[in-house]
Amino acid sequence: MRLFRLHMRLIIDRVPPNNNRALNVQQGRITMKIIRNLIVGAVLSVAVTTNCQATELRVLSSWAENHAYTREIGKVYMDLVSKASNGDITFSLFGPDAIPSFEQLEPTSQGLFDVLVTHPVYHYSNTGVGTAIDATKADSALRRSSGLFEFIDDYYQTLGLKLLSAPLMGSKGFKYVLRDPITASPAFEGRKIRGTPSYHPMIIALGGTPDNTPPAEIYTALEKGIFDGAAFGRVGVKDLKLNEVAPYLATPAFGTVGLMVFMNLDRWNSLSAEEQQVLLAQGEKLEEVSVASFDKLAADEDEWLLSNGMELTEFLPEDKERLDMLMNNGVWEVAAKRSPEEVAKMRELAEKAGL
Repeated sequence: MRLFRLHMRLIIDRVPPNNNRALNVQQGRITMKIIRNLIVGAVLSVAVTTNCQATELRVLSSWAENHAYTREIGKVYMDLVSKASNGDITFSLFGPDAIPSFEQLEPTSQGLFDVLVTHPVYHYSNTGVGTAIDATKADSALRRSSGLFEFIDDYYQTLGLKLLSAPLMGSKGFKYVLRDPITASPAFEGRKIRGTPSYHPMIIALGGTPDNTPPAEIYTALEKGIFDGAAFGRVGVKDLKLNEVAPYLATPAFGTVGLMVFMNLDRWNSLSAEEQQVLLAQGEKLEEVSVASFDKLAADEDEWLLSNGMELTEFLPEDKERLDMLMNNGVWEVAAKRSPEEVAKMRELAEKAGL
């Protein structure tokens, strides 16, 4: 019935408005014919949907459809699940044009969407638990065997979400793009640098002033000189065309970064055991392939950026040797401020496992 009502809404939207009081009879006949045809189509569509028994999931991504994170994580996961289920599980994809990137957790937990593909720092205002995982080594298998993945899953279930996958974005996760080259240490002295909260302690330690701006707004802010550079994942700078407004690519890359694929808990509980197993198994498979996939994507992107006008600028030795340490310590610090008890338990699990 929900689908039928949706079709009827579309029918009403498609009926052309008529502002004339004297409705032309022929126009009226044409309009009624359109309505009858669309109603028949709606009924047939509902019947087909009812009979095929496919499970369709509404996926919300924090990035546009053509962005690397949506393309190489969200869509890859959807393809893996679709194939493993022989087409019995299907997806419809929505992006930040539907719900802004930093506001997507609650609509998913409330059931407006079934699946969320995001970076956990994007909902840092809700919790620091997901953010903290970026302070651990890029080893998905060890994260699972140590109990860290299960701990995060159990926690998010209290927020109405099920953790399906935590894929890594390569062996190194982050890089900076800058409007001007690095000439001193600390590298960002006197500069304003965009970065989500997990970068802020690092940016401050390097002499800069952090600025938290959603991905869709980075290009314009750099173009206008609102800030002097941006921290971003190793893949995605090309998609956002940041090379056009920040011509310097800082080296080396640093830290680890991973996305998370969540599912509305009520929707998860409504699925069959077989469907749940498919979603979990393919989530683990996504983790197995993502590191090598993103290492190649990052190398290809860097090559493209440099061949299209960007120049390398290198951190001075006194900064270069502490990049990973600054990032990891900063992530633990920021995450603990938001969720101190949970993050302390996570850190204990990570240290015990050598993560």
